[in-house]
Amino acid sequence: MSGAPTVSTNPQTAKMKKDESFLGKLGGTLVRKKKSKEVSDLHEEGKNAINAPLLPSGTDIHPEDTLLEENAERIMLDPTSRENPKFKDLLKVLIDWINSELEEERIIVKDLEEDCYDGQVLQKLFEKLSGRKLNVAEVTQSEIGQKQKLQTVLEAVNDVLRPHGWTVEWSVDSIHSKNLVAIIYLLVALAMHFQAPIRLPEHVSVQVVVVKKREGILQTALMTKELTSTTEMMMGRFERDAFDTLLDHAPDKLNVVKTSLITFVNKHLNKLNLEVTELESQFADGVYLILLMGLLEDYFVPLYNFFLTPESFEQKVHNVAFAFELMQEGGLKKPKARPEDVVNLNLKSTLRVLYNLFTNYKTSA
Repeated sequence: MSGAPTVSTNPQTAKMKKDESFLGKLGGTLVRKKKSKEVSDLHEEGKNAINAPLLPSGTDIHPEDTLLEENAERIMLDPTSRENPKFKDLLKVLIDWINSELEEERIIVKDLEEDCYDGQVLQKLFEKLSGRKLNVAEVTQSEIGQKQKLQTVLEAVNDVLRPHGWTVEWSVDSIHSKNLVAIIYLLVALAMHFQAPIRLPEHVSVQVVVVKKREGILQTALMTKELTSTTEMMMGRFERDAFDTLLDHAPDKLNVVKTSLITFVNKHLNKLNLEVTELESQFADGVYLILLMGLLEDYFVPLYNFFLTPESFEQKVHNVAFAFELMQEGGLKKPKARPEDVVNLNLKSTLRVLYNLFTNYKTSA
């Protein structure tokens, strides 16, 4: 008797087939998701390649940079520039200077970006340097309050610096967005204008990435920004006098001036069996300046007040600064030159100091 074939049904076998079918579907779903993610990543990579063709490797565009308004721009420091030894030195000099100026306020700055963006430190620094009190709230937590304070501070700063030829490389938005390049430009200008007793490293340049939004697309470009030039050039922005004219337009007469000054200083230093032949180098450690002041004012300067054989830059600066104090005690105006400039063999600065002595003591015996 023939009948329908008997089918053996095994519950375990049926379950395995069901699981395989489920895993197959799941696997297919995972594969499809993976491919979809790869396509999405590829699309994002292509968009970034179009939007940021000039972006240097290692530079991150943060989410907030993609939220720029149309035609707006943001400047970011290239990471490689942060590792530049001269740039690091500039940061340290500026931070140490601020902390020294604001020591009485018990303000300690550790990071220029994080500590300067809200206007509090900049307010206190400008008030200390200028002797002016600004009408601003002492503590502001809100973004609006911080920007209002920055607006007041920067207006006061710009009113002081603009008449002396400084280009304003900073703004409320750039400072508040923690643009380190803008913050440094501002601090360097303040330090040079108020003749801070510091030595800024010269010729410090950095690479910056400029991100702009044009027609909804981010465009980037790499630029070089010069943060410092030479001390003489930076000081020259607001300090032009007869010696600038002499050096720029009548260098042939410079030797005549130097000869006259050498004759003047030797007339007095010869009393101590000392003689000068090179103005810029022999006065750079401050010793001859101090001894010369003692001779001109007819008093003995105690040796414990200065370094007779200075070795470090700081000791030389101490000596020249002390000589400047003696000049002011003698009724002379505060020298335009900075002690650091004389120590750095800046001929123009040394000439200014000695010429000031010459015009006041040329009739002294």
